[in-house]
Amino acid sequence: MNKHPSRLLRRPLAVALLVALVAPGAAFAQTAREKALEARVAELERQVQLLVSSQQQQQTQIAETQTQVTEVKAATVAAAPADGKPKIQTAPILPAGNPGSVFTYGGFIKLDAMVTDTSDGRIADGSSGRMFYVPSTIPVGGPGADGGDPYTDFHAQFSRFWLSADHVTEGGDKLKGYVEMDFFGGGSNALAGNEVATNTYAVTLRQAYVSWNNWLAGQTWSNFQDVAALPDAVDFVGVTDGTVFVRQAQVRYSNGPWSVALENPNTTMQAYAPNAATAGARTTTGDNNVPDLTGRYNMKGDWGHLSVAGMLRQFKAGDNTDSGGAVSVSGKFNVGASDDIRYMANYGSGIGRYMAFGLGSDVMQDAGGDIEALNGWGGFVAWRHVFSPKLRTNLMYSMASFDNDVGLVGWGVTERSQSYHANLIYSPFPKLDIGAEIGWGQRSLEDDREGDLKRFHTSVKYSF
Repeated sequence: MNKHPSRLLRRPLAVALLVALVAPGAAFAQTAREKALEARVAELERQVQLLVSSQQQQQTQIAETQTQVTEVKAATVAAAPADGKPKIQTAPILPAGNPGSVFTYGGFIKLDAMVTDTSDGRIADGSSGRMFYVPSTIPVGGPGADGGDPYTDFHAQFSRFWLSADHVTEGGDKLKGYVEMDFFGGGSNALAGNEVATNTYAVTLRQAYVSWNNWLAGQTWSNFQDVAALPDAVDFVGVTDGTVFVRQAQVRYSNGPWSVALENPNTTMQAYAPNAATAGARTTTGDNNVPDLTGRYNMKGDWGHLSVAGMLRQFKAGDNTDSGGAVSVSGKFNVGASDDIRYMANYGSGIGRYMAFGLGSDVMQDAGGDIEALNGWGGFVAWRHVFSPKLRTNLMYSMASFDNDVGLVGWGVTERSQSYHANLIYSPFPKLDIGAEIGWGQRSLEDDREGDLKRFHTSVKYSF
């Protein structure tokens, strides 16, 4: 059968038309796919570039850090002391001080808790005798005196801190500035507050001095006192009766084992009260025009130390003057690796205010107002035994006596005092001490009346 010519012509035209229509779409689709692929390639290239850049930055930072570590190590080695021991402080923190000065800080926190029983009355609340053993505060009454029930005190007033600035010049001169304070408040809580609510205590200056090589100027321990001989007590002092205990302003020169000082003068005077049953008033004069002169010689060795001190004094009340002197021998003697004996013996004419916190006066007054130095003596002995690095014990005895003229000052003045103390101190960790101490003290008057004190004293002390 023959096909119509028009039909034959129409079929190729349709095919051509189809190709013409499809070819551009296919080409267009191919172009869009390529663009998408190119975009993906570009994004990958960008991410790779970012990774490369980040890696370069990290390598740069690592190099800079290594350089800084090297510089710090070099500086540390250069700043290391000759003895090879590490230094806590490598740069000064005293912007107003000499360049290269070293600042140090230390002290301790201490809680004291005690129960006291006195035979002839109560020690005044808030006074120094309620904080630690002070012989002069032991009440002494008549035959019917009654101290009542025991009483309890807690306080943290003997917590202490100190600041020091030390400097060595290029020429080798050594300079030191030192300040030390506690919260004793002058011995009376009434100066700063009370025990009702906040128990506020006043800051008290203990020491403040500057030293230059062999010279010292300022307030510190008296050159007449041997601090190194003091026993290991739970109480603030313990052996108060026979202890020389004074801090005051002075100028001191030391050379090897020798030291000499000019110290702040002061005169305590017992008023004229001839044969009176009650002691007259004790006053303190500021009339002195000559400083106290003290000298000391120390000997040290593996066996311990021995110290001998002397003192010359002027006493003055108005236009009336007298003079006196005193000597003190003290030290510590090591007995094996676990025991030591500590001791002090004092005697003097006018030693009053230097011993036992002024238990006796320096001078006595006569009817005409003239003054006479009062002789006194005292001392202590203490034995210390170490059971282990964590446990130790101390046994102590102390006494003081004064040669009062009752024809001048009467029968009511203190003739003598004595005390015993025994303690155990436990140190569960270095610098932490937990102590318990029993103590007995007695004060006697010239008329033979006596008052006793019994105390159980505990403490927790952390030093830093």
